[in-house]
Amino acid sequence: MDTNQVSKSEFKAKALEFFRQVESSGESVIVTDHGKPALEVRPYRSIARHPLDVLRGSVVRYQNPTDPVAEGDWEAAQ
Repeated sequence: MDTNQVSKSEFKAKALEFFRQVESSGESVIVTDHGKPALEVRPYRSIARHPLDVLRGSVVRYQNPTDPVAEGDWEAAQ
């Protein structure tokens, strides 16, 4: 995906035009302030996912899940 850059003053004058450009092309526009990137305008993409899909692959090791847990087995959070 290509990215275009525009100054804040130019963006202010032509904001609607840039919004339409982003919607139609799918390309982001970086708004700069004194030559430095300040904001990014990009197309909205829904990231709705099933909650279990977010957690999938996050368990590193799962051994003996039915073993009893003793009081001394827990590590204190620092």
